[in-house]
Amino acid sequence: MAPLPDPAGGGGTAFVLGGGGVLGAAEVGMLQALLERGVRPDLVVGTSVGAINGAVVAADPTPGAVDRLRGVWEELASRRVLTGSVLARVGTLVRTRTHLHPREPLRELLEEHLPVRTFAGLRVPFQCVAASIERAAEHWFTDGDLVDAVLASCAVPGLLPAVEVGGEHYVDGGLVHSIPVGRAVALGADTVYVLHVGRIDRPLRPPARPWEVATVAFEIARRHRFAADLATLPPGVTVHVLPAGDPDPPGAANLRYRDFSGVSARIEQAHAAAAESLDRVAADRDGGG
Repeated sequence: MAPLPDPAGGGGTAFVLGGGGVLGAAEVGMLQALLERGVRPDLVVGTSVGAINGAVVAADPTPGAVDRLRGVWEELASRRVLTGSVLARVGTLVRTRTHLHPREPLRELLEEHLPVRTFAGLRVPFQCVAASIERAAEHWFTDGDLVDAVLASCAVPGLLPAVEVGGEHYVDGGLVHSIPVGRAVALGADTVYVLHVGRIDRPLRPPARPWEVATVAFEIARRHRFAADLATLPPGVTVHVLPAGDPDPPGAANLRYRDFSGVSARIEQAHAAAAESLDRVAADRDGGG
């Protein structure tokens, strides 16, 4: 296996943005808190919805990225990227036999809001992960077409179609690496900020309903890898897991993937909580706490 590239230069700051669908709005608030305090990434890695948020901040690692992301999230709702009538969704499923929503609305949204089209045009090194169907393995996109890579990372099985790139088919990166702290560390980052959607704030409980069985099982898998990454950090690496600020963190069985009504509140809650956390860390570092 070839050695990994080292975009963080053997040390630096990484933003790690996890997956989680509509709950990923919380990451926008966390980004706002970081960028307001002058924390800039040397590397950005993302999964699924974190790939969308991550690509935008890698293209513009300034507070202006937050305004752009707010626009993205407003249009995710208004353009009905993952909505549509029951008849429309059933029609798509009958026609394709594999998914409920076409990818074109999301592609159009990304093409409109991403200021660059390739990884080479980004101001900060960025990578996003997807799951290869043919190889049953994680695949990290590091160059080439940016929109195709982000679409692949976001292709939730059953909701969106697999994305073909270079003759290989890819689906949602959350299947293989939902909160990719380990990737950031492997690439050389020594300070890592974890931006997540809030579910890790709530302890898991045994499923009580039939539809909770699969989601709890998936949550075990995603948290297991995240916990393993944290437990095996090399010396000299500091990880800050920012709080989502949700007083009632969403459970593992959250199936309301099309409900964007709480987006603004999630952004503001996460901004306030992350800002408080970062200020506390700074005060402790400076000897004030």
